[in-house]
Amino acid sequence: MSSEIAIRNPQSSLPLSRRQILKSASAGFGLVALAGLLGQQSRAAENAPKPLAPKEPHFTPKAKRIIFVFMQGAISQVDTFEYKQRLQDDGGKPAPGGGTLTASKFKFKQYGETGSWFSELLPNIAKHADKLCWLRGLHTDTPAHPQAVVQLHTGSANAALTRPSMGAWLLYGLGTENQELPGYVTINPTPNFGGVVNYGSAFLPAHYQGTRINDQGYLPNLKAQSATGLQRKQLDLIQAMNRDLAASPGAPEAVDGVIESYELAFKMQGKIPELLDISHEPQKVLDAYGVKAGPAGGFARQCLMARRLSEAGVRFVEICQPGWDHHNNLHKGLIDRCQSVDQPTAALLADLEQRGLLDETLVLFGSEFGRQPSAQGADGRDHNITGYPMFLTGAGVKKGFTYGATDEYGIKAVEGRMHNNDLHATLLALMGLDHEKLTYRYAGRDFRLTDVAGSVAKEIFA
Repeated sequence: MSSEIAIRNPQSSLPLSRRQILKSASAGFGLVALAGLLGQQSRAAENAPKPLAPKEPHFTPKAKRIIFVFMQGAISQVDTFEYKQRLQDDGGKPAPGGGTLTASKFKFKQYGETGSWFSELLPNIAKHADKLCWLRGLHTDTPAHPQAVVQLHTGSANAALTRPSMGAWLLYGLGTENQELPGYVTINPTPNFGGVVNYGSAFLPAHYQGTRINDQGYLPNLKAQSATGLQRKQLDLIQAMNRDLAASPGAPEAVDGVIESYELAFKMQGKIPELLDISHEPQKVLDAYGVKAGPAGGFARQCLMARRLSEAGVRFVEICQPGWDHHNNLHKGLIDRCQSVDQPTAALLADLEQRGLLDETLVLFGSEFGRQPSAQGADGRDHNITGYPMFLTGAGVKKGFTYGATDEYGIKAVEGRMHNNDLHATLLALMGLDHEKLTYRYAGRDFRLTDVAGSVAKEIFA
């Protein structure tokens, strides 16, 4: 019997042998097996637990999300919203801690039914006086900007062991409301003073770290280079290899973070560009925030993007305005910085309230520490870590309320003292998390945002 059968090669008139048929078919068998394997992995991936899916809090939360308005460099509280009559009266006299007491050059007056003091530098924020909850007894550990900024964001100034940022801890504890968006976004973060540490995940899985964008709403490498269908096929192949690696003995934990980041990036391509494009906002909204072209409108754009991101379900948004480190040029410097943040911040609060978002969103405004009531040189103030204020407003906190106080000159916290650990514990509690239970096992011990400290200031809860 002939070894040839009646099948012909389409590229030749010669018939195919049995051996050639089996040789060619083997590749098809392999493709069928590969397709089955990828299908199984794809179905397994769909059914696998999603680390960023919403999670149950420890107890009923008072807030769903946080916007942190960070004034990097240490805003001078005694020139903005910490009026001290004794300082004004004793300007020019020796300060208790050394140096010369220096009265503020700016005029102060009281606002709202609460009679809260604001200087002439912040007339728009002052209109919200009766909505604000003041923390006036804050203190921290180090007067150096890098360590203080890192401690404010991570709970620890220890450079020997990088800790997860508070936004990363929130994602770890609560997940995110919108699976097509990052749960943690930082806008215009400072590149120094800790840099990526301030929004990183450290030893937490990588998918909990913050997503950085600039004040133009630009997120690098977001636009796809291939058609959606082809890109999905490419991603499926890469993810299959990633999952094989993740399942192998000794695989690094970061692989899971890579898998999640790839999937999130794929989803974000359709949502983020539209969400960060503020040009379609009504002109009256743009005018309310003070949006304009160039650097002068940078902070206004940040505030408007923060509202849009929060409205879309992003769990934690931070916006940053640097340039408050006024060791000199205090007078003109404060005028410039306050003009850049006063209108946009006030517009953000009004916009959140008008949209019903302020009942669900907690807004925190402040710096890594404060400044001294004494002079530094001809026109400046040095750092003050022993007593300074921040304010909260929105979900879960009392309106028109003050917790804590500094002494008659604004040097030291004497009532309602709150360390950074206490601030973090309180923020977590407002979000429904017990800071002592929110832990992660690493290097043989359980870590938490508040380390081994932290007390919740329940007195401020609404």
